[in-house]
Amino acid sequence: MIELRPFDKLGGADHGWLKARHHFSFASYYDPNNMGHGSLRVWNDDEIAPNTGFPPHPHRDMEIITYVRDGAITHEDSLGNRGRTEAGDVQVMSAGSGVRHSEYNLEPDTTRIFQIWIEPAQGGGQPTWGSKPFPKSDRSGKLVTIASGIKGDNDALPIRADARVLATTLKAGETAEYAADKTRHLYLVPAAGSVEVNGVRVGARDGAAIRDESRLTITALEDAELVLVDAA
Repeated sequence: MIELRPFDKLGGADHGWLKARHHFSFASYYDPNNMGHGSLRVWNDDEIAPNTGFPPHPHRDMEIITYVRDGAITHEDSLGNRGRTEAGDVQVMSAGSGVRHSEYNLEPDTTRIFQIWIEPAQGGGQPTWGSKPFPKSDRSGKLVTIASGIKGDNDALPIRADARVLATTLKAGETAEYAADKTRHLYLVPAAGSVEVNGVRVGARDGAAIRDESRLTITALEDAELVLVDAA
């Protein structure tokens, strides 16, 4: 079963410096029938104006993955971590027992990110932060795991959730496949370009909520870049 969630029908807000679309209930957008997809709780599509961003604010008991599509984001937190994550790179923060952080676009151009929140397998624990480059050339034509709490995903950034986050870039006509467990909650969003997923067309920045599928066949209808979450 694949439920298409078109980009133009997503919840959202325009704060001037931030243009946000929410795939699930978040902040002022509330839909009691759209609170998440399994342990996937938040998928925000954010456009952040130059020299603006999110001032220090708290989080706890959440795994937060930031996928940078364009530009760069600069992170600073109460643990003393500071880092700049640019397009093609990924950062993760395990909020654990509690952490404060800020995220700013210190670049001269708009930064575009997907921010993905996944509920941890258990609460508490020491907060952590990390980032890693995942060059688009290295994931061309194949799904690469970029963040995971699943045993064996050794090259991915670690998260404390029964979930993995994957990404790929596909040339028009290329296909990638993913073997799925029918009990899992899959959610796919093209960052750019349109794809066909098991016969369903998914446009750029649309969401596809997937259940009860044992295999995904993803075919690019044009040059495309996409992110897929496989969560409990």
